[in-house]
Amino acid sequence: MFFKSIRKTHPIFKIINNSLIDLPSPSNISSWWNMGSLLALCLMIQIITGLFLTMYYTANIEMAFYSVNYICRNVNYGWMIRTLHANGASFFFICIYLHIGRGIYYESFNLKYVWLIGIMILFMLMATAFMGYVLPWGQMSFWGATVITNLLSAIPYLGTMLVNWIWGGFAVDNATLTRFYTFHFLLPFIILMLTMIHLLFLHQT
Repeated sequence: MFFKSIRKTHPIFKIINNSLIDLPSPSNISSWWNMGSLLALCLMIQIITGLFLTMYYTANIEMAFYSVNYICRNVNYGWMIRTLHANGASFFFICIYLHIGRGIYYESFNLKYVWLIGIMILFMLMATAFMGYVLPWGQMSFWGATVITNLLSAIPYLGTMLVNWIWGGFAVDNATLTRFYTFHFLLPFIILMLTMIHLLFLHQT
C-alpha cells in the first residue's frame, strides 16, 4: 500500500508509474508493439557487454587486434561476451527495421516528435555500429573505415577537410581509432537518453 502511494505521488516514480504501470493501452494492441521493448533489451545488452569489453580492449593500432584476440581466447567467457556484443548489434538492427516497418504500416509517423526522435536514434545507431565495426582493426575494419569516411570527400568544398578532421590527420591511423572508440563508447548513453525522451513523447500522446 505504501509503495503504491509513493509511486503515484513521488515526482520521479510518478513518471515511471505513468509510463510503465498505469499506462492506458488500446484494446487492439498486438505482438508488433513488443518491438520497442525488445529494442530496449537489445540496448541494455549492448551497453552491459560493451562495458565488459572495455575492460580489456586497447584502442591502439598496434594492440587493438591482439586485445580482441586476447578477450576471445584468454578472458573467462570473453568469447561469449564478444559474440553477444557483435551479433547483438545485428539483432538490434533486425528489431529496429521491424519497429520502423510497423510504424509505417500503422502510420505512427503522424506522431511527429516521436518519429523524429526515432529517426535521430536510428542514425546514431548506424554511426555507433560503424565505429564498432572498425574497433577490432582487422583488414575489413581498416578498409571499411577508409572507404566509408572517404565518401564524405564527395561533399563540395568541405569534403576533404571534413575527412581529414574525422581521421585526425591525413590517413586512417591511431588518432582515427581513438576517436572512433571514444564515440562508440559515448553514443550509446546518448541513445539511451534519446530513448527515454522518445518514450515520454509517445506516452504523452
